[in-house]
Amino acid sequence: MIIQMLRVGIVGASGFTGAELLRLLAGHPEMEVVYATGDSQAGKPAAELYPGLAAAYPGLVYETFDVARARELDVVFLGLPHAASMALAPELVGHVQCVVDLSAAYRLKDASQYPTYYGFEHDQPGLLADAVYGLPELHRADLKGAQLIATPGCYVTTATLALRPLVEAGLIETTGVIVDAASGVTGAGRQDKYAYSFTTLDENFAAYGLLDHRHTPEMEQEIGAQVLFTPHLAPMNRGILATCYAKPAGGAVVSTESLLALLRERWAGEPFMVVTDGLPSTKATLGSNAVHVTARYDARTNTVLAIAALDNLAKGASGGAIQAANVALGLAETAGLTAVGVAP
Repeated sequence: MIIQMLRVGIVGASGFTGAELLRLLAGHPEMEVVYATGDSQAGKPAAELYPGLAAAYPGLVYETFDVARARELDVVFLGLPHAASMALAPELVGHVQCVVDLSAAYRLKDASQYPTYYGFEHDQPGLLADAVYGLPELHRADLKGAQLIATPGCYVTTATLALRPLVEAGLIETTGVIVDAASGVTGAGRQDKYAYSFTTLDENFAAYGLLDHRHTPEMEQEIGAQVLFTPHLAPMNRGILATCYAKPAGGAVVSTESLLALLRERWAGEPFMVVTDGLPSTKATLGSNAVHVTARYDARTNTVLAIAALDNLAKGASGGAIQAANVALGLAETAGLTAVGVAP
């Protein structure tokens, strides 16, 4: 039986999420990358910038973007800055089967939040309303047949999959929720700034984006609660660990056992959700599309604790984007992805 491969383009393929898309799509049984753009790297072989791609893409050369070429494809992934994606999406939606945006350009349903958190006015209200949030664990039904997918933020995916079941079940208060999370350096994208140099990052651990990090409104949108979010930069390449705190809702009777049972019930049958009695760690999810979650109840302080870990470039970005695209296109949701981490 001959499978008709879907023709895939990656716009902005020279960044970290673009490279991860290339890595994952090399193993996809029904998608084939035929077009990879990177205007700043145009003319350079992908394997020169990322030698790990050499075996899968020996002849792939980054090209400059051409809208006519992109419109000939079946699926286009956008790995561009937020405003650039907002401007480009209208040129592609309706011309290809599915546009998957890895920026935040279409994540927030409240357009008035974009000037505050992203510094630009959102001028595509129609597309913003039509875009489907690309978290299959919550929006699988809406994703089927979607023409524009807004890939979730990496921190948001982590915290949401830890906390959303507790909110849905009415077990925690929906105000004063604290998300304390740490990310690997690739979460900032490919940078040449001093802040991301080896001497700055090595043996260092620092908080940033205090009180107003741009993932905050997206997190509140998907969790369904008021959140105080504090991100940290950890001296590792990949991974996110989110430690979340909340108070039990009035009248709710909770225990560690009941919290774990709830998570197991809510995520039963989900191919990439792992509910564990142990402690989630970033290394356990490395290179995979898996999310490891757990929960505890501390009677002494009357506090619910939920923890989740994932690979920020895989499930937190490119892997999650492929998973959502699979659903939208009617493919096997797990195609091209694995729940098995690269460890040790």
